Amino acid sequence: MENLKINCSELKRIFLLPGEYYITKTPCVIATLLGSCVSVCVYNEHNLTAAMNHFIRDKSNSRNEKQIGKFGDLSIRYIIDTLFTLDSNARHYKAKIFGGGNVVGHLEHIGLAIGEQNIFAAKEALLAYKIPIVENKTAGKQGMKIYFNTLNYTVDSQYIGEEKKNFQTRKIRVLIVDDSELVRNLLTKVVSQTDDMEVVGQAKDAYEARDLMLGTNPDVISLDIVMPKIDGLKFLEKIMGCVPKPVVIVSTIAKNMSKIAMKAKQLGAVGVIDKEELQLYNGLGIVKMKYIPALRTAAGQIVRKR
Repeated sequence: MENLKINCSELKRIFLLPGEYYITKTPCVIATLLGSCVSVCVYNEHNLTAAMNHFIRDKSNSRNEKQIGKFGDLSIRYIIDTLFTLDSNARHYKAKIFGGGNVVGHLEHIGLAIGEQNIFAAKEALLAYKIPIVENKTAGKQGMKIYFNTLNYTVDSQYIGEEKKNFQTRKIRVLIVDDSELVRNLLTKVVSQTDDMEVVGQAKDAYEARDLMLGTNPDVISLDIVMPKIDGLKFLEKIMGCVPKPVVIVSTIAKNMSKIAMKAKQLGAVGVIDKEELQLYNGLGIVKMKYIPALRTAAGQIVRKR
């Protein structure tokens, strides 16, 4: 048992955004954040395969492969059919369902039970394959974090709500995302010198940032735009559609009143700072004067899904 714990702590972590799925033969921890969306965890203890998805809506009217991950009927069919290429015996599989919360807020009054529809779609698809559902933690009025450990097939689920931000009793948690290590370190130094703030993580790209978001639950994110893999604006859009957080854009291309700056605000950024105005390489005085107040103001905001 002790060895098992050690191995679990060393497992690779995969974080799913809405519309994504992951199929694996290698033990790992697959994590995501769910509101009205649903995740189905499917596993086979005979050949040690597993899969998990994060779908947004129940059914699709299209067979476009680019839409597979977004819809329950397509994504569940895809991950199970893929697993069946390795073992087609449905009796060797088990499934767990999570999510489908009634967290759509302003949509409730027009009767759009998106979460309920997603739950039904998941159960219907699994029934068609005759795969038993051994755990079902769905519905409710809160979102949840889930961590699917494919080493032992357990799922750790934690309900999340709209947190009360009482910065009188704790520090403001800041996540810094920038592809430059030097910039990350300079911004970290400034934040660390501020009594009411702490840096809970640094990320060089969006993929590192999304994993840190899940683990550290920052109050505010400092986000660059020009980054490898996924640029900051695309990542900002993902954040605001999945797990809204106050974001301050800090970028050399986000000039005051520029199209980029306006776009960032349209996507949900609370603040936008032209990185050149901070004069990072000429001491930290201007950084403290402009950057810290922007983070503090943003951290106190409650942002909504877009």
